[in-house]
Amino acid sequence: MTLSRPILGAVLAIILVTSSAADTAEKIQPITTDNPVVVELYTSQGCSSCPPADSYLGELAKRRDILPLALHVDYWDYIGWKDKFASPAATQRQRAYVHVMHDRMVYTPQMIIDGVAESVGSDRGKVESLITEARARTKLPIAFWRDEAGKDWVEVGDGPKPEGGIATVYVALYDGKHETPVQRGENAGTTLTEFNIVREWRPIGKWSGQKTRFPIVIDDADDDYEACAVIVQQGEVGPILGASAMKMALPQGAAP
Repeated sequence: MTLSRPILGAVLAIILVTSSAADTAEKIQPITTDNPVVVELYTSQGCSSCPPADSYLGELAKRRDILPLALHVDYWDYIGWKDKFASPAATQRQRAYVHVMHDRMVYTPQMIIDGVAESVGSDRGKVESLITEARARTKLPIAFWRDEAGKDWVEVGDGPKPEGGIATVYVALYDGKHETPVQRGENAGTTLTEFNIVREWRPIGKWSGQKTRFPIVIDDADDDYEACAVIVQQGEVGPILGASAMKMALPQGAAP
């Protein structure tokens, strides 16, 4: 998974779309409800405590009111099994949460709820309680559009000016499900079933309180990913102000 930190030049800059262009665009139906709760699971194929949390995330993935995302960290790779989905950038993002939440250390499995609360990922009771609390918060309206040229856009609606003046708009590309036979390490001899694995996480712009459209730039190499999530977050890591997700468009000629 690649989690890019800098805004990637002009192609990923904020682009304001005129009303005439909006009139010719087609709205894309999201796969979440209007105000989904974002659940980030920090996990590893090398951790024997993670499979129950991975399974729980799969159950959460069936609910449209939740946007669950699995980010695989790399700090357990040394104990015998290299997680093929692990990324140093995922570890860095988890460490950033530790800093802002004043926690003592990173661990797996950990779930971050809407960027403001954390729990052991397999503690279903606590996670469900935190999800209920998060659901009560008002979030930004987010909509997906596709123009006549087949390009996708995301529209972040009006809302209160974020703390510090700007918020980061992220795109997360992810796969729905993977099964991996593990041959070494703590999970040796098992086949792990994992869900909503983030393969790429990158910023696409900044939001300052006004309705704005951003281009979703998808490279050819991204075609195999199943879904695209957009997350508006205060700071690099912090409260999530809005989120939504859509299915990726099938390549031409591909079977649905």
